[in-house]
Amino acid sequence: MPDNINWETLTRNPDPREERKEPPKEQNWLQKLFAPVLAAGAAVIKFAWPVLKFLPLVLKTGGSMILSIGAYALLYGWKFAAGFVLLMLVHELGHAAAARAFGIPVSAPVFIPFMGAAVILQSLPPNAWVAAVVGLAGPFIGGVGGGLFCYMVGNATGSPLAYALASAAFLLNLFNLVPVQPFDGGRVVPAISPWLSLLGIVLMVPWLAMNLSGIRIYLLILVLMSIPRVWRQFKNRNDPQNRQYFELEAWQQAVIGLGYFGTIFFLAVAMSVTQRILPSLP
Repeated sequence: MPDNINWETLTRNPDPREERKEPPKEQNWLQKLFAPVLAAGAAVIKFAWPVLKFLPLVLKTGGSMILSIGAYALLYGWKFAAGFVLLMLVHELGHAAAARAFGIPVSAPVFIPFMGAAVILQSLPPNAWVAAVVGLAGPFIGGVGGGLFCYMVGNATGSPLAYALASAAFLLNLFNLVPVQPFDGGRVVPAISPWLSLLGIVLMVPWLAMNLSGIRIYLLILVLMSIPRVWRQFKNRNDPQNRQYFELEAWQQAVIGLGYFGTIFFLAVAMSVTQRILPSLP
């Protein structure tokens, strides 16, 4: 009978189980000691993760909000400053909600003292319709929503602070509808007509140039910087590669036109009414 046993192998490894090395007793002791701690840490992270993942957002948005409130409080007091920054947040959340409705990711709102706030679209709108809706959502939600809420609180309580915040909200959102970029109106009017942007420049430049002050100089610079963008709007509309971006259906143009001019009318009337009430308050 042939001998098929490899005696050499058996001689070297008589029992494969002998190759297993038992972990040192000290290591077993450490594992037993820290295993409950690691398990508890994993459980805490698991349940706290929904909160922890928003920590960068809280630090970015919350921190810049606190900084802005502190800056505005130096001029207007902390109560008005806090309300004003919250109204800006409502405005930016309007942009963010509209962008997300179209599947466009956005950054967390960031506040810059005396310059406002912003959310950054992380991808470009696919056409002028989407850009216009996203651009209009901020002034509409911020003015009609936030401003009207403050006005109703003022009517119910007679609070001068509520009326002052309502007036500020109406003015802030109305000014944002100026039909030139980087204002929101400059993102809306390409869906209607680029001539509105040109009209905005023609009207605003002389008005801002009169009685120049710090804020007027800043706004004048912004309007002048928008001239190349307006020029590109006219140019791109005639470019076959970009023409599709500006092609809207009739109902889309009607919705944007009514929304844009309707919001301007509402905010202008509401601001006028509120400013007539303010002087009569104690």
